[in-house]
This record gives sequence, structure tokens and C-alpha cells, in this order.
Amino acid sequence: MVVSNKAAARDPEGETIHRDLVAKSGFERIKSIRAGKLLRVSVVAADSKEAKDIVTRMCHELRIFNPAAHALEVSEGELVR
Repeated sequence: MVVSNKAAARDPEGETIHRDLVAKSGFERIKSIRAGKLLRVSVVAADSKEAKDIVTRMCHELRIFNPAAHALEVSEGELVR
């Protein structure tokens, strides 16, 4: 799953990476960077839809992200059968 700041929200981490590292290193054609978190979650489920539902529910119930400020993207990785 990927947790990132919503498009309208500021991204201080991405701004700092862009300003203090990328732009100062000669990559002036890079106009912006958005930072986020990648979490790999292993799930036992009957199918990919059930696995996505479990992970999404977990994220909401445990407040792993703030839905007011962050976007959540849950995608399937390797399916192990």
C-alpha cells in the first residue's frame, strides 16, 4: 500500500528533497517531488479483492493514515497460492 499526501496538501518532505538535494545537484528539469510511505503487507485471503478489503479496513480502523490529509492506494503485489 502507498500512503501519500493528497494533491492539495503541502508535502514538506518532498519539497525539502527537491530543494536541498535534487535542484542543488543539477537536476533543474525536475519540477517537484512528492514523498510517501510504502508498506508491504502479507495477507492470507481467498482472493485479491478480499486481501485489498482487509488491508483497507486495517488502515482505516488502526488510523495508519489520516484520511483528511493522505491518499491511500492499495494494490496487489505478488499473489502466493
